[in-house]
Amino acid sequence: MTVKVQKNDTVVVIAGRDKGARGKVIAAFPTTNKVIVEGVNRVKKHTRVQSTQRGAKTGGIITQEAPIHVSNVMVVDSEGKPTRIGYRTETVERADGRTKTNRVRISRKTGKDI
Repeated sequence: MTVKVQKNDTVVVIAGRDKGARGKVIAAFPTTNKVIVEGVNRVKKHTRVQSTQRGAKTGGIITQEAPIHVSNVMVVDSEGKPTRIGYRTETVERADGRTKTNRVRISRKTGKDI
C-alpha cells in the first residue's frame, strides 16, 4: 500500500484524541504508515538532565509530536475540505521528441490538482 500523504501537506485529523485538528505534515514514514503532524498527538517525553561543555543544563520534560497512523488523517484540498487523493497521468512532449509521463495528485472530491 502506498502512503498518499506527503511532507508539507495540510491534513485534518478524522479520528482519535485530536479529531478535527488541522496541521502540516512534518514527516512521513511510509514503511510504518505513520505521519507526524504539527500540533497533533503531543506527548511529554522525559529526557535525562545533562550538562553541556559550557555548563548549561539540558533535559527535563519536553513536549513533542508523536507519530499518528495515516488512516486517521485526510489531506485538505485547495478549498479547505478533507478529501481522498487520486492520481492523473499527464504525457509531456520533450524538446528532443521523446514523451515523459507525470503523475499529478488530484482531489477525488473536486478533481482539481493538490
